[in-house]
Amino acid sequence: MQLNATPQQWHLQSHRPHLSRLLPNTPLPKLHRPSSPSPSRSLGISIGSKNPPSRCFSVKASNSIERPDAGHDYASEAKEFVYVLLRITQQKEFSIAEILKKSNSYLPHVVLASTLLALIYPPSFSWFTTRYYAPALGFLMFAVGVNSSEKDFLEAFNRPTAILAGYVGQFLVKPLLGYFFGIISVALFGLPNPIGAGIMLVSCVSGAQLSNYATFLTDPSMAPLSIVMTSLSTATAVFVTPLLSLLLIGKRLPVDVKGMVSSILQIVVAPIVGGLLLNRFFPRICDSIRPFLPPLSVLVTACCVGAPLAININSVLSPFGVTILLVIIAFHLSAFIAGYVLTGVVFHKSPDVKALQRTLSYETGMQSSLLALTLANSFFPDPLVSVPPAISTVIMSLMGFSLVMIWAKRKD
Repeated sequence: MQLNATPQQWHLQSHRPHLSRLLPNTPLPKLHRPSSPSPSRSLGISIGSKNPPSRCFSVKASNSIERPDAGHDYASEAKEFVYVLLRITQQKEFSIAEILKKSNSYLPHVVLASTLLALIYPPSFSWFTTRYYAPALGFLMFAVGVNSSEKDFLEAFNRPTAILAGYVGQFLVKPLLGYFFGIISVALFGLPNPIGAGIMLVSCVSGAQLSNYATFLTDPSMAPLSIVMTSLSTATAVFVTPLLSLLLIGKRLPVDVKGMVSSILQIVVAPIVGGLLLNRFFPRICDSIRPFLPPLSVLVTACCVGAPLAININSVLSPFGVTILLVIIAFHLSAFIAGYVLTGVVFHKSPDVKALQRTLSYETGMQSSLLALTLANSFFPDPLVSVPPAISTVIMSLMGFSLVMIWAKRKD
């Protein structure tokens, strides 16, 4: 490749303001401006010129410069120009990478947009059926694994008190809140009993994998701890969820132990281990795919939020829909606040108390509403029981990722 001068001359000195605007943080060296500009003193470039003017210079791919006029330092000006072009190219590539990495900041807006789209045009998400949930959540866990190391998870197990606190928040604080709002929905708002049972059922299930991703976006160092908490609650949910449903609702729910363990392996363990191994043995591959994981994760999360709403749109738009919506909002808001405040009281002396408060707030406020929806459809004959879990899936995600946006901005 050879760059030659053309009859239409381009003075580098006159274009320095434009280069300064393109590269605001790059100081440009001061150029010598000849007292009487002439065609021989100007800098012009063209590609593939057949008849270049006699007074010109050429820049080759090897960065060698031919100087026909020894009286003026064309080499310095040419090298500066090539340097500026390279910096512009690098800055554009860096900007694209930054845009991809920062796409997580748009997650709350995308979740809200997917919710509205599912309400206005349900077929836009109804194709994303339940068979896609496991691979979608598994992809989110893979993204967490790629950005973590095995050391992070080993350190998470060194905090048994925090793990226990998360477990108490999921299976003690949250069920008590669910029972309270379930009773209020029937006694105070006059909703049917199946609606109250559906609210209680939501509070009986384990933590949601989306809470792990929310923690990763806010406090990446706490993501392994969040994953350990959620995995523990999910593993023991095969025993705890039927017991809680019996105590709160009065109905013992048969839960597929083998299926739930298999779900944990597919959704949590295998993707995270795969991401950790890839990061450990193939770091270059991780570096190449890491910028594309945030936008893909945003898209997957939007599908996980919009699909349950679109599939259960008739139940959500039932005559009790607005009242149920308000009760579900109050339930999740109370759970988020309880997790945050109680953690601050228990771990007030911890050096990372704020990050721990945010983590346990996600763990307490976000639960596997999809599991509650599956249990409602499988073991309760009344279709109204499935309405609170369907609404909870959307509200939980909106509130959780809105907190991600708020807390991330405060940290910045």
